[in-house]
Amino acid sequence: MKPGDGSLRIAMWSGPRNLSTAMMRAWENRGDCAVSDEPFYAHYLAETGLDHPARDEVIAAGETDWRKVALSMVGEVPGGQPVWYQKHMCHHMLAHIDHDWMDGLAHAFLIRDPSEVVASYLRSRSTVTEDDIGLPQEVRLFDEVCDRFGHAPPVIDADDFLLDPEAHLRALCAHFGIPFRAGMLSWPVGPRDSDGIWAPYWYAAVWNSTGFEPPHPREIHLEGDAARVADATRPLYEKLYRHRLRA
Repeated sequence: MKPGDGSLRIAMWSGPRNLSTAMMRAWENRGDCAVSDEPFYAHYLAETGLDHPARDEVIAAGETDWRKVALSMVGEVPGGQPVWYQKHMCHHMLAHIDHDWMDGLAHAFLIRDPSEVVASYLRSRSTVTEDDIGLPQEVRLFDEVCDRFGHAPPVIDADDFLLDPEAHLRALCAHFGIPFRAGMLSWPVGPRDSDGIWAPYWYAAVWNSTGFEPPHPREIHLEGDAARVADATRPLYEKLYRHRLRA
């Protein structure tokens, strides 16, 4: 399933709370780039039965047939743009979903320290598991992309990125063979039509932002299951971190 229209389709793979929405903003603000926000989410919720915020609305508004979603990701680019940035959550790729459609895209991975992810995740939900934050699935997808393409795709660590967003975006654009655009560094405040219907529950910080903010070091104290999840997934994070993009 390889598109032949010359457009660049980028699949950015991430877990939740990994700077993924701000990154989507940056690409949408290029002016030559369409974006898609978690297109497999409706299928994921319908298949798993999980109780996420706005679950019924997400399912009603989205496409629950993964085959149709996959075909659309290698189909016509929205608005006929030359670049299409697709924000994908690794944990949405359930085991039964075929991955042949991935051959038609360029891939990158976004990671963040699991303690930060768990702490952020628990501000919106009451419990967390390893699979909820997507790192086990992300490592499996990373290994698969390495095998499919014969080389490691770029990995962006959220905290490293925030120390110098421009340098990282320049390096990422160079990797994909497209010019960097200064518009990627800032965007207008507020929601977008491209935001998923779940945005009111998750995107408050991005809605209030106008660009990437420097990292704010803070002490994180996790206990019980939260600490266990962060500790269990740290080796997976460290594996991906070794492949991080160095700007």
